Amino acid sequence: MWLRWMIVLVMVASAAAQESGGAQAFEKIRSLNGKWEGSFEWSGARTDKGKMDAEYYVTGGGSAIVENLLKEGTPMMTSVYHMDNGDLRLTHYCAAQNQPRLKAKRAEVNAVDFGFVDATNMKSPDAPHVSGLESRMLDANHITLTFLFDAGGKRSREFIQLKRVVK
Repeated sequence: MWLRWMIVLVMVASAAAQESGGAQAFEKIRSLNGKWEGSFEWSGARTDKGKMDAEYYVTGGGSAIVENLLKEGTPMMTSVYHMDNGDLRLTHYCAAQNQPRLKAKRAEVNAVDFGFVDATNMKSPDAPHVSGLESRMLDANHITLTFLFDAGGKRSREFIQLKRVVK
């Protein structure tokens, strides 16, 4: 009987730790509010590199954080981060003209790995789309984002390095 209680306690503690990790990561993402500058580099099936900037802002009464990734001042991609019953999630509005929805499969204060849940406006299952995101908040002024991108059975990674613009 005591073993059954121990298993239940471990499961409850694990769920609480995962939930608090998502909530803590959400608060950390909220602290990114402002302007950022940096660069991107593709690897894998795609290759390209250049300048990439970002803007973060809080909306929806504090319930969502918007991330606009910009090339030459024009938003190229937008992600909206939010909590959903204890899970950290995001919807990515992609330059590929679809909207992948991702859920944190690992959430710590400074590191979040998002996995693919589903997507809207996908022409076919192998249409180009974001299938994951690895976010690292290195310190208050430096972050990296690595988008995992699938297209026709080929995978690419878009690595973005950003530094806070301090005025």
